[in-house]
Amino acid sequence: MQEKSIAEKLEILNNKTNGKYKALLYDCDGTLADNMMAHKLSYKEVVARYGVDLDVALIDELAGWPTKLVIQEIAKRYHVDLPESVAEEKSALFFEKYINNTQPIPFVTENLKANVGKKKIGVVSGGSRKTVTRSLEVIGVKPLIDVLICAGDTPKGKPFPDPFLEAAKELGVKPEECLVFEDGDPGVAAAEAAGMDWVRVDKL
Repeated sequence: MQEKSIAEKLEILNNKTNGKYKALLYDCDGTLADNMMAHKLSYKEVVARYGVDLDVALIDELAGWPTKLVIQEIAKRYHVDLPESVAEEKSALFFEKYINNTQPIPFVTENLKANVGKKKIGVVSGGSRKTVTRSLEVIGVKPLIDVLICAGDTPKGKPFPDPFLEAAKELGVKPEECLVFEDGDPGVAAAEAAGMDWVRVDKL
């Protein structure tokens, strides 16, 4: 099956955002920002320092999880002890080596821009506020965001509904008035648990 063009994907998103929704909630990494490979390489390089040969498919499986919990899961799966500082090492490596080369995912960022002033815009990410903020700055959408929810802003992150519910609360809308854009199973699970409709941008 032939890959859809950017214009075709944008048209699909624009059609989905028409209608009842008052707020659009976007994940950052892998949804607005084309940086998942950079995250995978950062995780792989950092845990290699501790003797772990990471299969980066695990990062896709855990898409949307806070970095700290991803490191804990890697330690569990590979039966190794990883200090808490590994999460900070990973974030530092990504920030220093990769973040300034982040590219937007065009059909998603264009959908966001097309809805500014029409709907409320939120970004809900499992990343640190520093990293997510910089990623949004690099891809040129940071000034367009009404609410930003990051790791640590709620007691539980994705796949729990807390981050999306907090975004809806801060935007002053009901959960059923939100449409979520995601690229990972944990994010979709969180959206469903929050009672929100969702779109898997990586499946278009």
